[in-house]
Amino acid sequence: MNRLLCRCLLWAALVYSLVNGAAFAMTASDVAPLAGDDFHAKAAAIDALAAMHDDTAALALLGALADDRALATDSGEVLIAQNGDDAQARDAVSGKLVTIGDAQPVTLDNRLRSKVAHALAGVKLGSPDLETRRQAADALLANPDPSMKALIEAARAKETDPALKRRLDVLWATTALSDSDANKRLEAVTLLAARRDLELYPLLRPLVAQRTDGSFAEPDSRVRAAAQRGIDALDAITRNGRIAGTVFAGVSLGSVLLLAALGLAITYGVVGVINMAHGEFLMIGAYATYVVQNAFRHYAPGAFDWYPLAAVPASFIAAALVGVVLERLVLRRLYGRPLETLLTTFGASLVLMQATRTIFGAQNVQVTNPDWMTGGITIMQNLVLPYNRIVIVAFSMAVVLIAWGVLTRTRLGLFVRAVTQNRTMAACVGVKTGFVDSYAFAFGAGIAGLGGCALSQIGNVGPDLGQSYIVDSFMAVVLGGVGQLAGTVLGSFGLGILTKAIEPVSGAVLAKIAVLVLIVLVIQKRPQGLFALKGRSA
Repeated sequence: MNRLLCRCLLWAALVYSLVNGAAFAMTASDVAPLAGDDFHAKAAAIDALAAMHDDTAALALLGALADDRALATDSGEVLIAQNGDDAQARDAVSGKLVTIGDAQPVTLDNRLRSKVAHALAGVKLGSPDLETRRQAADALLANPDPSMKALIEAARAKETDPALKRRLDVLWATTALSDSDANKRLEAVTLLAARRDLELYPLLRPLVAQRTDGSFAEPDSRVRAAAQRGIDALDAITRNGRIAGTVFAGVSLGSVLLLAALGLAITYGVVGVINMAHGEFLMIGAYATYVVQNAFRHYAPGAFDWYPLAAVPASFIAAALVGVVLERLVLRRLYGRPLETLLTTFGASLVLMQATRTIFGAQNVQVTNPDWMTGGITIMQNLVLPYNRIVIVAFSMAVVLIAWGVLTRTRLGLFVRAVTQNRTMAACVGVKTGFVDSYAFAFGAGIAGLGGCALSQIGNVGPDLGQSYIVDSFMAVVLGGVGQLAGTVLGSFGLGILTKAIEPVSGAVLAKIAVLVLIVLVIQKRPQGLFALKGRSA
């Protein structure tokens, strides 16, 4: 009796193995639709081939379809062309060599080609090589296909790598959103919501969408609630990214304004001249950077990435020399006459712009970023900080520290502060105020030239470059307090952040008007600015 029972069990196991193997073996009827013209039937055939991921013949046919080596005969047979052999091919089912004859390539549209690619990627999820499985998961995540759900579930169940397992969880969730089982849909939505990926917005939003008749696209309230929680989390990420981006954009703009306003604060505080040509010092620094760039490109192309190190002193010196010439030849004779100084410096700005057009042409010129200033760093999913703007912010702060050191730790800086506070008393104790005027004007113009060097890294350089920043620079100086370094820093960054915060709501023009109105209101309360001078002269 026991012997008979053992024989029955053995026969049952043999029958089961034969039936189970036959269920997954590729047959001629499985591949016949590929030789026809019905694309829906072809799609079903490709899905069936993908399900036979343990059948080498099915895998070979999928590879042939991807490589355009699959051929179809008039009798409905599918052949696989041999590489380098135009006469013979192998039957896709039997593997026998046959003559190609009049067989034609299997016709696939873009949708079917994508399905074949997905099928091959799904099969590769079972590869013993970890990198192959990762590439397959990435390919399917880029364009998930619900028909690959069975392969993805199988790969997910046996995956041992934790990082890839998490990716497969997300991949499975993207294919399970349309499952008939509400519990599986809930599990899928929970996995997607936990990922906090902004690219999953298009998958979650349809789940909470309401039809015109008032019903929901997703019938289960639990799934809708989980999807809404995921959407709320993604909205928070988007909002935080926008706020951080606005702050950084404001800091970036403020750093440029700072370099322009810092020199203006020094010249206006010491000499008392409303210099309408100060913006042209920015332009001179930018063109000096352009000249240095071209010199490196022509004479030292191997060191081109380091041309900014030479452009920084060149832009400072070029702007400072022009500032000294302007102060010595023109402005020195107009001290104490603000209206004449205003008109004269406005005329000087026109002369400098026209001279630039004559030398370099009226068209903008391009300054190329070095490789180490190209690209950016990803802080958040929707926030990338460009390297060139990060460098400019750091550069502006370095210039502020240098200016602070010059003004507070050197003898000439002491003279500048003395003349700023009380010119008459400084002259009485032996300070050569005329020399200090020239020094301060050259120093302020040179700092503006550094601002032009920075500006050249984030935009085109043209003769009108300085006109875009002169008004904002004056506002930063007046808001912070004339002659006050800390006030200029606070005023510049404050204006930059405030402008970028208002621009998305009202636009660039109305933002400038709103900022101007706010500055007028502040000046009404504090006429001497946020950081007023202290002492008897104040």
